[in-house]
Amino acid sequence: MEVVSGWMGMGMMARKEYLLVLRKKYYQARTRKEKTQILDEYCTNTGQARKYVIRRIQQRADLRMRKRKPRREIYDGEVTAALAKVWEIFDYPCGQRLKPVLDTEVKRLREMGELKITEEIASKLKSIGSATIDRKLRKQREIFHLQRARGVPKPGSLLKSKIAIRLTEWDTQEVGNIEMDTVAHCGSSTLGEFIYSLSTTEIASGWWEGEATMGKSQQATFWAFKGIRARTPFQWLGIDTDNGTEFMSEILYKYCNREHLGFTRSRPSRKNDNAYIEQKNWTHVRKVLGYLRYDSIPELKLINELYRQELRLYKNFFQPVMKLLSKERVGGRVKRKYDIPQTPYQRLLESGQISQESQDTLKSVYQSLNPAELKRQIEAKLEKLWQIYEQKNRGGKVDPQKKLRPSSVTSLMIQRLPVGLPT
Repeated sequence: MEVVSGWMGMGMMARKEYLLVLRKKYYQARTRKEKTQILDEYCTNTGQARKYVIRRIQQRADLRMRKRKPRREIYDGEVTAALAKVWEIFDYPCGQRLKPVLDTEVKRLREMGELKITEEIASKLKSIGSATIDRKLRKQREIFHLQRARGVPKPGSLLKSKIAIRLTEWDTQEVGNIEMDTVAHCGSSTLGEFIYSLSTTEIASGWWEGEATMGKSQQATFWAFKGIRARTPFQWLGIDTDNGTEFMSEILYKYCNREHLGFTRSRPSRKNDNAYIEQKNWTHVRKVLGYLRYDSIPELKLINELYRQELRLYKNFFQPVMKLLSKERVGGRVKRKYDIPQTPYQRLLESGQISQESQDTLKSVYQSLNPAELKRQIEAKLEKLWQIYEQKNRGGKVDPQKKLRPSSVTSLMIQRLPVGLPT
């Protein structure tokens, strides 16, 4: 029997049509040799395995196209909607950070009336994995993709020779080591006086505190530093800063010596030496306040209200933090392993390094908080801050046709994000 070379490279439908033609010849063949030749012809022309062809050529084999049975969807639209609601309440964390929040906060949100879902959906929210969370929220997450601008260069100081340089080699189990930095709210110009945010974070727990000052004079920065220290629920062991003149001051240096606080600094122009606080500058300051210019007393008061009340409570009690356990280079990629995400509040309680009085106070505060209400209060104050900004730039008049600030902080930043601005 001749080999039909024209059938080479055929598609699935063509192979099935070819098999239907040969099937008739196969069953009309009288000898085993003729059947063998038919099988050889089909296998040669299609490249398919002989055993597979024998099964397919049987009379009982159905050669019609069958629709694949769709996989049963466990986490349907209702689960995704509830997941998106919780994701929004807790400020859009990744799946790994949102997973422990679902385990602990879904029940509380239902009791507070913030999450109106059935018991079945609540059970599914607690069983969903971090990878599935990221997959279900992929479209929503694309909206909040932002770009980071450059930072303001900071000059040096004569005190640098007295202050030791420290890299990111921290004991992440010891509570009390602080990294701090300032963030400029200067808009598109650094001319004149404007507001700075003093941002601090504790290395072991990720506890964050902020304070706003008009300008970044050494005296103003020092008083903001003392105010932050008074609010933290743990003892300070030492501080680490960059080389800005607001930190390289005799005031701060002498204070640290009196209080027996370690005082170290990073290498010039090496932001990775302050990696912990640089991350908080983005997630806790820039994502909240954006890149607008704030330079008035009403704006200063409102920003400090946020820092001292709702924002610190929201971030420290309800925003899980991941800690790097190890990293290993495998070929051209670095494989990182993280611990189970926990909030700074949870990490402080588990550390065993704060007093019982502080633990009781933290627990009492946590039980009194509603994360959804905190989020609404933050949004309301940011809306008020935006209105003050608009009135200031319009000579005290608000355009009635001007839309109010969007409910999403990130949407506001996307709409009004200048290009190439300093941090």
